[in-house]
Amino acid sequence: MPVTEQRTGGGPALAAVDLGATSGRVVVGRLESGRLTMEQVARFPNTPVQFTERRSTERRSTEGHGTEGEGTEGLHWNIQALYGAVEEGLGAALRSAPGLCSVGIDSWAVDYALLRGGRMLGVPYHYRDARSARGVELVHAVADGAELFARNGLQHLDFNTVFQLAAERESGFLDLADRLLLLPDLLAYWLTGWARTEATNASTTGLLSVADRTWDTELMERLGYPPGLFADLVDPGERIGPLTAGVAGRIGADRDRVQVTAVGSHDTASAVAAVPFETPDAAYISSGTWSLVGLELDAPVLTAQARAANFTNEGGVDGRVRFLRNVSGLWLLSESVRTWRDADRRPGTDGGGADLQELLDEAEKVEREVPVFDAADERFVPPGDMPARIRDWCEERGVRPPGSRAEVVRSILESLAAAYARTIDTAEELSGRKARTVHVVGGGSQNALLCRLTARRTGRRVVAGPVEATAIGNLLVQARAAGLVSPEATLEDLRTIVRASFPVTVYEP
Repeated sequence: MPVTEQRTGGGPALAAVDLGATSGRVVVGRLESGRLTMEQVARFPNTPVQFTERRSTERRSTEGHGTEGEGTEGLHWNIQALYGAVEEGLGAALRSAPGLCSVGIDSWAVDYALLRGGRMLGVPYHYRDARSARGVELVHAVADGAELFARNGLQHLDFNTVFQLAAERESGFLDLADRLLLLPDLLAYWLTGWARTEATNASTTGLLSVADRTWDTELMERLGYPPGLFADLVDPGERIGPLTAGVAGRIGADRDRVQVTAVGSHDTASAVAAVPFETPDAAYISSGTWSLVGLELDAPVLTAQARAANFTNEGGVDGRVRFLRNVSGLWLLSESVRTWRDADRRPGTDGGGADLQELLDEAEKVEREVPVFDAADERFVPPGDMPARIRDWCEERGVRPPGSRAEVVRSILESLAAAYARTIDTAEELSGRKARTVHVVGGGSQNALLCRLTARRTGRRVVAGPVEATAIGNLLVQARAAGLVSPEATLEDLRTIVRASFPVTVYEP
């Protein structure tokens, strides 16, 4: 695993373990004179794995032994390799910052591991695995979409945990388990031995009551999910526990000094905590593999109109509500680039090159009108040839598809900006909250063309940055828990630190 280390000196330090769908990293943070400084000490790939497995719906052999045929390829997270990289990264953090006192973990939502007697059963599924479609049928036979929204306040996504578990139960695998942990909670368990579920990530499962933010045991029982599977909830800022003796020994830590602290373990919760809002009349876009577009509210919006618009009410830091809609994001661009690079490597092809920055520069110069497609179409969710899917979408509607690679890139960015504009307008209507400014944080804040198009299509001022919002939010929640800022500091106080520490770029409409 590639590790970059730079000695940062003494004093208390914090480590953010920030895991994304394609890579992870460990970032060391310090607070100095009211400013947060950060240093990435480790970065590592997060590469899903596929292997053949048998599923309950596959045909049984006539002898009754096993299954026939080649089976199904399941898509999984390589969680053991990811955990090994996390431990190695924490070792690098300690070598860089001997004063390390706290570790916080954030990752993507909804995915989980099943355990029995503390041991993991199988390999956690990736949310893009196709089995969830069957889970939707099973859950809706018990509780329809309207009831689910009233109970959990969530946007319908086929891969929400509540649906994944229905497929798990049908296979009989759920019967083997006595504990379920979401993936950041699993890593915290392996570091500390304490099994807890952090509340912001729990709010994405579909099994947390939107009314009181406790587990919805009644729904669990109706669906056949034993409530005892689900660990006690903790809020961002609560301590999970010290490192185990084994972990402390492997990474060179003083286990009495280093605590694992719950943060907004859903990466978007941490990212939104670090949005440098100056006034509440602003929207945010957490832009990465997915784009999470919405408003920060004090209470959920549970109207029929909000459900029809497929908005979600997820938990945020300090009890805030992330009222948002998932919009496809830079996944469309990264999968397109991957497709082109694969094509360019084939024998006998000369390709046009697939350097992302060069493609963006060329897309900026495109003068011909490009199609604006529906970035929310479900065909764009699974991995695959995105340029071909965009072409198919256009041809089905009699629209001229983009031609060159630069046109495809421009079409993707125009389509994302249009989706952002529609989503923000709808969020305003549903919530009654005006959004005069749009904050873009995460990797997409570095994409100047996307930010300019977003300002143009939304008709709003766009404030881009910070890029590292997720790690920043993770570190600031830890800093408050560790007493490096006042325990009484509000979320607005933490955002003051963000504004003092990180520059932004402004794009006018």
